[in-house]
Amino acid sequence: MKIDDSNWREEYKAYTSSKYELELLEHGATSLSQSWVLGALYNKWKKIKGYKEPEPPDCSSSFLEWEYKNKESFSNDGE
Repeated sequence: MKIDDSNWREEYKAYTSSKYELELLEHGATSLSQSWVLGALYNKWKKIKGYKEPEPPDCSSSFLEWEYKNKESFSNDGE
C-alpha cells in the first residue's frame, strides 16, 4: 500500500491545537529534538489515516543453522 504523504503536515494541522506543534508543522524542525517530535507527529498522522508499515522480514536463524553452514563452507574450501 503506497502512502500519499505529500501533504501530511497540512492535513495534521486539523488534528492539533498546540501552538508548538502548529509551529513545527509550518516551519519545520531546527534541532534534533524537534525532528523527533515532528517524526512522532508523522507517525500519529499515519495512525489516524489508517496507514500501516509492512512487517519486517523474519531474518532470524539459530546458532545451529549458522554452525552447520559454516562447517559446510569450510569443508567445501578444501576440495
